Amino acid sequence: MRTTLNSQVTIQIEIREPAGHVPNTEFDPTAVRIVSPAAHTEIGAGARLVAHLRGRGDVAMATEAIMALTRGE
Repeated sequence: MRTTLNSQVTIQIEIREPAGHVPNTEFDPTAVRIVSPAAHTEIGAGARLVAHLRGRGDVAMATEAIMALTRGE
């Protein structure tokens, strides 16, 4: 779910119906949980891969030499 410019939220039917919410239902603000994207601590697949590979290189070449090889120099 995302908020609109007016901070309105559309709650999907898959969430509304099991919770028993019908039009004009009043919500208890103490029972609503809002999660900010910044609050997520889970890292993505790319970041997990980099974390897994970090420090595992065994090539005894300087970065400049590796970059020269990738550039075809």
